[in-house]
Amino acid sequence: MDRILRRLRQFRDDRDWQQFHNPKDLAVALSIEASELLEAFLWKSPEDADPEKVKEELADVLAYALLLSDAYGFDIQQIILDKIERNEEKYPVDKARGSAKKYNEL
Repeated sequence: MDRILRRLRQFRDDRDWQQFHNPKDLAVALSIEASELLEAFLWKSPEDADPEKVKEELADVLAYALLLSDAYGFDIQQIILDKIERNEEKYPVDKARGSAKKYNEL
């Protein structure tokens, strides 16, 4: 993870783009890239989506998510582990297994 963040920062800093990478704009960029990822599936079955396009757009989504986390100084691994713990409380296995219901509907 550190290697990826270093490369993202280097890429950004070599181009003097940090001035554009405030949390709001990173969140907007993340949303736009997520929409481009969705576009890879538009009007197709999941199997018909181009894996190369999915890979490219997913990389953009992940890059912006990592940059946004970095802008706030978040520990990426910790915030994900914390979220998993909260989800484990909301979605206990005995109630959620095999169900797509939201936690308040279980």
